Amino acid sequence: MDMIAPGKVAVVTGAASGIGRAAAERFAAAGMQVCLVDSAPQVEEAASALGATAFTVDVADRPSVERLAREVAERFGPVSVLMNNAAIHGGADALSGPEVWARVIDVNLMGVLHGVQAFVPAMVAGGARGVVINTGSKQGITQPPGNTAYNVSKAGVKALTEGLAHSLREGTGGRVSAHLLIPGSTFTGMTRGGGKPEGAWMPHQVVDFMMERLAAGDFYILCPDDETTRAMDERRMAWAMGDVIENRPALSRWHPDHKDAFAAFLAGG
Repeated sequence: MDMIAPGKVAVVTGAASGIGRAAAERFAAAGMQVCLVDSAPQVEEAASALGATAFTVDVADRPSVERLAREVAERFGPVSVLMNNAAIHGGADALSGPEVWARVIDVNLMGVLHGVQAFVPAMVAGGARGVVINTGSKQGITQPPGNTAYNVSKAGVKALTEGLAHSLREGTGGRVSAHLLIPGSTFTGMTRGGGKPEGAWMPHQVVDFMMERLAAGDFYILCPDDETTRAMDERRMAWAMGDVIENRPALSRWHPDHKDAFAAFLAGG
């Protein structure tokens, strides 16, 4: 964890609120030079409160992210921590219009790719230790119905980060590593309109857990919350993969012919 240390540089996208802001606060408390990146104007206030630097950037715009990487390098030097966290909810199912799909994919998936491709080559070439954290979602693994565009985007982040971790392991021997943050139910800016969900963690709890698991070297940082244990998550994920292995109907967890079997499986029966 020598990458998270005084004087080192951290870049966090989606940093105006939620998990991104909580992570920026933690990095700033460690004495790092923190660059808060967001398209929301609140990023200026968030950075000012931390004595950090704000960048108003839409991560869906590749040239803007590339300019960001150049500016950060010129002003602050090599990046030790890159956290690609920016994301939006779109509320789109498979038959929703193309505009909402394009925006969700552009921010949630392509925004992560833009961050990786703009920053990571220099981290690899620089010779210092570094860490890349991409924020995924349990929805990208278990695929609950109701927000298919978001699920697809986060499934893509999972696959992208797995491939990146392999490339970095092969190319740097672990000197630069990649990690997939998989939050549980979290009270963030995206859920605030409906009030705090029962059992949800606060963003700082997610970041506390993230730091603990980074120190342990985990790739999959699978966060629990106050109503979902790791054992429950493991069974839900195992059931989702079982759909493929056993050739059950798609999303059989929510299928009337399989819901009782799933309930028994979740209970350990």
